[in-house]
Amino acid sequence: MNFRRTDLLAPAAAAVTVVLWASAFVSIRSAGGAYSPGALALGRLSAGALALGVICLVRREGLPPRAAWRGIAISGVLWFGFYMVVLNWGEQQVDAGTAALVVNIGPILIALLGARLLGDPMPPRLLAGMAVSFAGAVAVGLSMSGGGGSSVLGVVLCLLAAVGYAGGVVAQKPALAKASALQVTTFGCLVGAVGCLPFAGQLVSEAADAPVSATLNMVYLGVFPTALAFTTWAYALARTTASRMGATTYAVPALVVLMSWLALGEVPGLLTLGGGVLCLAGVAVSRSRPRKTAAVRSAAAVATDVHDGCTEHLGAPPPDPRSA
Repeated sequence: MNFRRTDLLAPAAAAVTVVLWASAFVSIRSAGGAYSPGALALGRLSAGALALGVICLVRREGLPPRAAWRGIAISGVLWFGFYMVVLNWGEQQVDAGTAALVVNIGPILIALLGARLLGDPMPPRLLAGMAVSFAGAVAVGLSMSGGGGSSVLGVVLCLLAAVGYAGGVVAQKPALAKASALQVTTFGCLVGAVGCLPFAGQLVSEAADAPVSATLNMVYLGVFPTALAFTTWAYALARTTASRMGATTYAVPALVVLMSWLALGEVPGLLTLGGGVLCLAGVAVSRSRPRKTAAVRSAAAVATDVHDGCTEHLGAPPPDPRSA
């Protein structure tokens, strides 16, 4: 029963992460008009670290083990700090479609780094699913791209964001074997916030002039897509490979399209819808398991049951012929 419950909780945690990260694109677009990239990252990380710190105190989590700090520090610098600043900056230089397209190189980099550094397997279904999802991301990106909205600097920044994202995920994976998901997320977020402290002056000055809606969006980014979503991500990542978790994030572009349709009334075109469907289909393929494997496991389970039954039946010593 516990095994089955864990099997359900990990995909549910990944789903929460994907939905909240998709919602972050709308909030970043809103808050980014009033806050500069560094100030927005610092405000988001500060709100996230505060929320996570309160939860850690309530749960009495304590400090992570010393062996986990290397992965926490690297992921905090690369993912929580560098990635958020560079992505915010890149989204101001390019249109949303181009940004989504370039950043979606991240899962491919995660798969390559995971195989090289963590020994993650790369089964054919994972590779095929990632290829399908990336094709869908390309379709969504092309359909959302505006004419003349891209720059070389913006593309480079989004590419650097993808590299930081991939490096942070791969560094975080070993830390999760030594510390809880909440500890890894909390202290990674704190490391990122400390790294963004040079932008504190900008945050204070811009907050004074920013509309309330932009500030609320910044706080939302910190509490939900950061504090909650990064924790559920870490929980799921601790129970699967980095490559498979990276492939899951290809559902984000499809959800962004759906959310824009429902919340903003932005009716997607056929190319956008087709790309979204491909993204979801690729995720489904990458997370599926061959039927042969399932059949082998079922047969093994049956064989174990039979063996146990036979052992139980034959476990008693044979009757002594002399007692007859």
